[in-house]
Amino acid sequence: MPAMEGSRKRELCRGVLFALLWGHMITALEVPLDPKILGELAQPPTITHQSPKNYIIDPRENIVLQCEAKGKPHPSFSWTRNGTHFDIDKDPKVTMRPRSGTLVIDISGEKAEAYEGVYQCMARNEHGTAISNNIVIRQSRSPLWSKENIAPIVVQEGVSLVLRCRPPAGLPPPVIFWMDNNFQKLPQDGRVSQAMNGDLYFANVRRQDSRNDYICYARFPHTQTIQQKQPVTVRVLNMDAINETMAPFFNDTDFFGDSPAGERPPTFLLPPGASTSKVVLRGEVLELECIAEGLPTPRISWHRESGSFNNKRTSFKNFHKTLKIVDITEGDAGDYRCQAENSLGTLEHVITVTVKAAPYWIKAPKNLILSPKETGALSCQAGGDPKPEITWLMNGIPIENSHVDPSRKLEGDRITFTDIQVGSSAVYQCNASNEYGYLLANSLVNVLAEPPRVLTPPNKLYQVIAGARALLDCAVFGSPIPVITWFKDGHVSVTAGDQHSIYENGTLELQAAHSSHSGRYTCIAVNVLGSRENQVFLEVKEPTRILKHPELKVVQRSRAVMFECKVTHDPTLTPTTTWLKDDGGLPDDERFVIGPESLTIQDVTEADEGSYTCIVNTTLDQDSTVTRLTVVEQPDPPMDLELTDQKKRSIQLTWIPGDDHNSPIKKFVVQYEDALHHPGVWKNLTEVPGSKTTAHLKLSPYVHYTFRVLAANAVGFSPPSLPSQQYRTDPAAPDENPSMVEAAGAEHNNLVISWKPLTNLQSNGPGLQYKVSWMQQDVDKDWTSVTVANVSKFVVSGTPTFVPYEVKVQAVNDYGSAPEPEVVLGYSGEDLPLAAPGRIQAAVQNSSLAEVHWEAVSSQMVRGRLKGYKVYYWKERSLLEHTPQHEEQRILTFNGNRTHGKLPGLHPFSLYTFNVRVLNGKGEGPASPSQQFETPEGVPGPLAFLRFTNINLDSLTLEWSPPLQRNGHLLGYTLKYQTINNTSELGPLVEVSLPANETNFTLQNLKYSTRYKFYINARTKQGAGPAITDEAVTVMDEAMASRQVDIATQGWFIGLMCAIALLILVLLIVCFIKRNKGGKYPVKEKEDAHADPEIQPMKDDDGTFGEYSDTEDHKPLKGSLTPPNGTIRKEDSDDSLVDYGEGGDGQFNEDGSFIGQYSGKRERDVVECDRSSEAPSPVNAMNSFV
Repeated sequence: MPAMEGSRKRELCRGVLFALLWGHMITALEVPLDPKILGELAQPPTITHQSPKNYIIDPRENIVLQCEAKGKPHPSFSWTRNGTHFDIDKDPKVTMRPRSGTLVIDISGEKAEAYEGVYQCMARNEHGTAISNNIVIRQSRSPLWSKENIAPIVVQEGVSLVLRCRPPAGLPPPVIFWMDNNFQKLPQDGRVSQAMNGDLYFANVRRQDSRNDYICYARFPHTQTIQQKQPVTVRVLNMDAINETMAPFFNDTDFFGDSPAGERPPTFLLPPGASTSKVVLRGEVLELECIAEGLPTPRISWHRESGSFNNKRTSFKNFHKTLKIVDITEGDAGDYRCQAENSLGTLEHVITVTVKAAPYWIKAPKNLILSPKETGALSCQAGGDPKPEITWLMNGIPIENSHVDPSRKLEGDRITFTDIQVGSSAVYQCNASNEYGYLLANSLVNVLAEPPRVLTPPNKLYQVIAGARALLDCAVFGSPIPVITWFKDGHVSVTAGDQHSIYENGTLELQAAHSSHSGRYTCIAVNVLGSRENQVFLEVKEPTRILKHPELKVVQRSRAVMFECKVTHDPTLTPTTTWLKDDGGLPDDERFVIGPESLTIQDVTEADEGSYTCIVNTTLDQDSTVTRLTVVEQPDPPMDLELTDQKKRSIQLTWIPGDDHNSPIKKFVVQYEDALHHPGVWKNLTEVPGSKTTAHLKLSPYVHYTFRVLAANAVGFSPPSLPSQQYRTDPAAPDENPSMVEAAGAEHNNLVISWKPLTNLQSNGPGLQYKVSWMQQDVDKDWTSVTVANVSKFVVSGTPTFVPYEVKVQAVNDYGSAPEPEVVLGYSGEDLPLAAPGRIQAAVQNSSLAEVHWEAVSSQMVRGRLKGYKVYYWKERSLLEHTPQHEEQRILTFNGNRTHGKLPGLHPFSLYTFNVRVLNGKGEGPASPSQQFETPEGVPGPLAFLRFTNINLDSLTLEWSPPLQRNGHLLGYTLKYQTINNTSELGPLVEVSLPANETNFTLQNLKYSTRYKFYINARTKQGAGPAITDEAVTVMDEAMASRQVDIATQGWFIGLMCAIALLILVLLIVCFIKRNKGGKYPVKEKEDAHADPEIQPMKDDDGTFGEYSDTEDHKPLKGSLTPPNGTIRKEDSDDSLVDYGEGGDGQFNEDGSFIGQYSGKRERDVVECDRSSEAPSPVNAMNSFV
């Protein structure tokens, strides 16, 4: 493989030779800055450092003329002074630094003027000569002010004044400023200001301008010296003072007039006239100045005739009197108008600005590196106004005086080299000059023949992010310029296309890097003198991305907030997360906690508000995101409460909202304090939306109002504002009467009138009282009235019992009465009823229900508001017994004007007593005469118990007790029984009737070792009562038991029984699980399938109520009561529940409906007669098989 790769590369070298031979004739070469390359190549000199063109020296320091150059071989240096050779060896004061052209001139003990002049440095080697700019050396000067005697200046108040400075000429020019004897700068403003020439201008003088220490100072920057002019005395006098002062010096006709200098329009002091012109050079600073005098002091403004000012380059100085424009361009030329204006007029001055230009480079000549036989050119293009003149020099000598080179052709600002030879290396100088300056540029022409050299380090590793641009360097040098070719992984040629670009300098660009671009890249550089190659490596990494950007947060002050910044990145890169606040670092505060992917701020303050930037950096890329934290809190209290539009019953309140702290104010709450009635108590008066700052308040009379306002935002309420000034409303008559007026008697002979008193705010004035009025309806014609105070009720005594009254209550105070009040109807007090209901009778509905009727009591006898009637009833005894049972008395209440009611829950075949009483708001009336009624017979209850005795092979005896609730005369008992086999199937049912006086019975001819189920109930003439059930098993025969024992001793039988027992155990476990889950075990299912056909519902004759219900007695192997059919029919009676009374002994609900008397009480004994709920034994199972 390497051999094939080398062969391919050799073929490539041969294939590009023709292109190289052609391309080297038209392409110029640049020498790289690699020190190794520079150290090996022959190069003409290049000036690297030189002193400025204008060099002002300090006579107290040595003169240092800088001149540094490079070249191969290292150049030698020489100087000219004022155009002739400067022989430094003849002057012991002048030395040249080693391997440098820098001159050091020691002027100690010498006059610096001797070394003033124009200097130029030349650096030469065998390949050419480079020259420096002309360096003009001048000595700095700071001459003293000439002594002069300056007379005091006396001026009239209001006139203009100019104090001249005229500093001595210095080099460079001095900086001028005015100060007093205490070295304090004199104050300047729009009236008094210093011009750019240093003079101090007064637009108009005032008395306070008088002083004797106006001193002009000149500071010379090079020598750091300050010179001062003699102080100037200025005296500003009014007219009388001037005449007295100047009288000795003038004739009578020379005195000033009586009128002082008055107001006048502006006049320009600087510049003079209506227009001036100014020339400025391109790139310099333009300063235009206008200073005007006048009274009042004029204002200066600037305008440009041909457009507006460039705000970035334009500024106004010296109280708008100086216009300054930096970096002047040709576009700044034109007319500038300064305008001086005061109340008496306007004056303008136009300054025409002309922009000239010293030479500047349009295209400076560059160094030219050529291979033999190549073609190249030097170009020198300069601009300026006037247009610069271009001259060429070669090695510091005018080109027309240099030796003739046939490959060189001069064409104005361009020199062309054709088929250049090795000996044509030189340094060419281009000089562009006009009347405002010159430019000088050195350009070397170096003819080189070099094989390719690769400058990029070998095996360099480049790492880029997927999708980004990848630039693989192949920096080479060679003359002629080498041709660059790229390969990937040693064999795939990389050519320029949609995804790749190869630049002239050999750099390979991958426009969008992909993971497939990773690998080894080889660049090969070839020219006619040889070839070189280099390898670099590219790794494409996954980009760093912020997956979860931090959300905008709005948080209340003093709480915590967390910003999340979750990142994904290339696993080979280690990211670092930086958080910024407002584009700066986070505060140095322990409240800021930076986590792996989060920033938490504890105890947030208002200073924490701002933008937060999450920046995730790797060595190759970064991602960032910005969020914002808004800190909110309750608003500041409103301010500046003001009361306006003051009226008797209203006022307007205005205020200024406080800071809402980033949470808009939703509403304002206006509160008031009544200092007259409730001092210190603030109450809400009204609310207004947060967008308003005015509230129109309705007021009540006779209140001393003070208002305050609270603001509310999403965080909460602000503290209250400062209280407003107090506003007192005048008293007035009440606007309203008391509310909730009622009239009702507390006793049988009075009427209590009550009301809700008015509040202090509703009283409207002092002396609040209540006028209480009443009259008996349809009896009295006039109102009876009484006035009371500080109470909320009044008792009218001596009224008839329970008669209607009309009442009203009116509020009055010292200023009048409230409007006429509404009339309220009420009744005087009630008394106990005087009469009992009459004509009481009862109608028995069935054995447990009776209906009672009575005659209503007249309203006069009720003596109050009729509430209803109460029925008292109780059971005297059962009709089967003769002794009273003393059962607890029951009470039913029938509301309203009723004349009948039903009594539910009665015991059958019983004697009941009852009476009726009327009920009003005061209590019960007397009882009616008691009446009695009897309930008919009903079906009996279940037997008290059932048990088995004398259980034999084929017989057993049943014993029972009569029902506890016979409910009539017992006619007899019904006994039913049937067999149950081992599969829980029921056999045929056998029925036996028994007389009422029997309590035991023996059954004969039963099967031995057999389970029987028994049912027994009692009956009256109304029917049979509920049955109770139980089971019993007859005794096993001894012979069979012996035979079974013999079988049981056999081994095969024992094994069979074990298997059967295991099977039964499994079945029992399954049944147990099903039963726990609510399923029916097999016995239950069989019973359901073979329900007892003889068990039927037992009802009263009228079919009204079923007496007993039991839904749990279909399970075999358990003693239980047998239900009739599991249902109770709805009563056939048409009686509504309304017919039943209220209350009683707790067995009825509020409306008297029957609750608990329709189900009998279950009372029985569970008899244990060798019964078992377990499965049959193995022996019994075998009997069934036999």
